[in-house]
Amino acid sequence: MRTRIYGLETEFGCMPPDSDPFLSPDFISVKTKDTVFYRENLGIVDIHYRGRDEPPGNGGFLFNGGRIYIDMGHIEYATPECRGLFDLVASDRAGDVIVQRALDQLGLAEEAGFFKNNIDHYTGATFGCHENYLVRRDVPFSQVLLPAILPFFVSRQIFAGSGRVGCHTDIFEYGSGEEGEVTYQISQRADHIVTEIYQWIQFSRAIINTRDEPLADWGLYRRLHLLVGDSNMSEYATALKVGTTALMLELLEERIVPDVSLLDPVQAIRDISRDLTCKWEVQLEDGSFTTALEIQRQYLRLAETYLRGKDPEGDWVLDEWRLVLDALAHDPMALVDRIDWVTKKWLLETFIEEEGLEWNDPWIQSLDLEYHNLNPERGLYHDLRRRGIVRGVVDEEQIKEAILKPPADTRARARSTVMRALAGHKSRYVIDWDSIYVEDEKYLNLDDPFLIYEAETEAFIKECGQPSDLGPPESTGEKGKKVP
Repeated sequence: MRTRIYGLETEFGCMPPDSDPFLSPDFISVKTKDTVFYRENLGIVDIHYRGRDEPPGNGGFLFNGGRIYIDMGHIEYATPECRGLFDLVASDRAGDVIVQRALDQLGLAEEAGFFKNNIDHYTGATFGCHENYLVRRDVPFSQVLLPAILPFFVSRQIFAGSGRVGCHTDIFEYGSGEEGEVTYQISQRADHIVTEIYQWIQFSRAIINTRDEPLADWGLYRRLHLLVGDSNMSEYATALKVGTTALMLELLEERIVPDVSLLDPVQAIRDISRDLTCKWEVQLEDGSFTTALEIQRQYLRLAETYLRGKDPEGDWVLDEWRLVLDALAHDPMALVDRIDWVTKKWLLETFIEEEGLEWNDPWIQSLDLEYHNLNPERGLYHDLRRRGIVRGVVDEEQIKEAILKPPADTRARARSTVMRALAGHKSRYVIDWDSIYVEDEKYLNLDDPFLIYEAETEAFIKECGQPSDLGPPESTGEKGKKVP
């Protein structure tokens, strides 16, 4: 599993207080971002344009190697580059804590809230959770990788969905506003996916974004950028979602290609999400029918055959993947402790029964949202976690460390080291994922995300005349050497 680089980007929804009309979601998001950098001192802000929509001060890199910035009015957190699956989960959770802690610092935690979800029941808006995977450039992207992995993403929602009340239909996207009753479905993003593959995120929400922007050596790597996934509160679901995808990519890089092709992936993703009978039947390109479970089992069998025993994280994913598929086949509610859509469905059904409500009651929509509240004192998921009803895969100490420290085995470590040396100084700098410029003339190349760039970083800091305040490095490594 450590032969790949992973990253997650999460767009947080914001609920402003009713008491003050001037405290808009945009205003609260900007103030939260400023608090992260200027009061919490968790990173340094950009002092240059990163594009027409990202002026100076719009965001910046964090000392943990990730980024926080404002995107279309909402606050977004990007994890650092991770090689370990559980490093990624800890880094993702660190973003939740950073954002909520900043809201606490602003004194708004009692009145306002940030939510790690993907929908707004009232406006029909959707917020993204984007996954990033580094893949080898020598794998034919359009001819091999995309068609082979599309059915996997369509069917993956049966364990990766975070669940939602009701549905969303845009007549401009689907051509009809007529819907049967949809009380609950397993994915929040399914209704908002309108095409299979597209280059520009702003113009068409696709399963896979094909923009070729590797943020690394163009000759060696390409970045697979996904728009299809839900934001998971469950750490277990996040780990399984990312882990199974990584195993699939490993198979495809070795040209082990499953023989499955859907007739209409966009329709299939909606049909699976809305099928609460859990049959999840879909039509294949040849006209025959199969199920999302069988598609997942087909991918699992290949992964078991070729990838079992390669590393402990991979074996954990294979074990849990099989366990979850077996449970979904026999009794999905047995997964109430680990899969978001199941947990939320159980929670809402319990409440409906106790209070004598219907699914269309606004109270149920409110509870749907509160499941994703980042505030540990108010969020329903956090309450279930405290009560031991849902399980985690990382502990609080790992999350706390991921707030301040980057992963030790990727280039995020080098970026963090240079940033700490620059902090508090007046040098002009441009920090990016794959490079750092200081005073327009000093340049550090970070185009291999697998390297820690220890010698290069030390030399760069000396060249810039900035003392490093980190002390001795945590581990040693030769120039250009990859950390195992």
